[in-house]
Amino acid sequence: MQGDEENKRVVGVLLGEQRQGRIDVTSSFDHSPSSMTAIASTTTPATEVVVHPLVLLSVVDHFRRCDEGDEENKRVVGVLLGEQRQGRIDVTSSFAVPFEEDDADNGIWFLDHSYMENMYRMSKKISAKEKVIGWYSTGPKLRECDIDIHELFYAYTPEPVLVIVDVRAENANIPTSAFAATIEVKEDGTEKQQKTFVHVSSSIEAFEAEEIGVEHLLRDVKDNTVSTLSTKVSEKVQSLRGLKARLEEIKSYMDKVVDGSLPVNHEIMGHLQDAFNLLPNLNLEDYVKGFAVKTNDMMLVIYLSSLIRSVIALHDLINNKVLNKERERQVDGLAAKDKENAEPAKEGEKDAAKDDATAGK
Repeated sequence: MQGDEENKRVVGVLLGEQRQGRIDVTSSFDHSPSSMTAIASTTTPATEVVVHPLVLLSVVDHFRRCDEGDEENKRVVGVLLGEQRQGRIDVTSSFAVPFEEDDADNGIWFLDHSYMENMYRMSKKISAKEKVIGWYSTGPKLRECDIDIHELFYAYTPEPVLVIVDVRAENANIPTSAFAATIEVKEDGTEKQQKTFVHVSSSIEAFEAEEIGVEHLLRDVKDNTVSTLSTKVSEKVQSLRGLKARLEEIKSYMDKVVDGSLPVNHEIMGHLQDAFNLLPNLNLEDYVKGFAVKTNDMMLVIYLSSLIRSVIALHDLINNKVLNKERERQVDGLAAKDKENAEPAKEGEKDAAKDDATAGK
């Protein structure tokens, strides 16, 4: 191109790969500015998915309303609605979609598109801000056909997400897991590109109005026969079970890395090292002394409570003994009075009998 060398510029297209925030530009080709069309706005990939309580209630209700069958393999599918801002996705609403799949062949499934589009059209009339941001499944794990179902939602949003909601009652952890699709390319280039799911951090949050509604709902379903102490203990037990499950998962991962079954992931290793660095050093003298003082204080309270309970039990026993003796004395006194009154009556009867016998003679 000939012309003003200072103001002259050319435009081209870059090709490459993107992995975990790193972009490798491997090739390019030129493109004339006059033939460039309007550049479509791109959506920032999701880095955090926030699920609101209303969505969890809707998913559980959807799961309970479907036909009873194989609880282990049964799952339901629906559409997630919400907003996306700077990589953060707020899932504020959802609706169920008719879905069927073959248990024998995971590649055979059916999703009612017309029903989904009609429901989305009606939901836009209620809240125009809520857009389709992905879909949900009750899993509880990923399945082979999920990536094919995920492809359908690219027609509604550039970066759809999948949220798996674990509706099992025995689950004590956070019941949501979020995933996004990414293109996986083999480094040696021997295989063609294919999409796979990557985990996205998820959390459960609520607006102020939602918090008030959830509090009232929990207040209605609260069992008044259960004391506050037992509730606190059960919550502690559930938390410890969740911690145990996490630790077992970490141990299983580390064992597989040591055996060579899984490659070393430096990001995961960094998070584990940060978690270990946050653990306190319990061998310090101040910590040992503090734990001993706290333990002694708690044991003192337990010891005093046991003493007070024993004294009260002895006091009640003594009062019971005294009360029983007083009642025995009252019963003995009434029996003695009845006996005294009965003896004069018998003597009077004998005298009357003697008088009658004398008069007969």
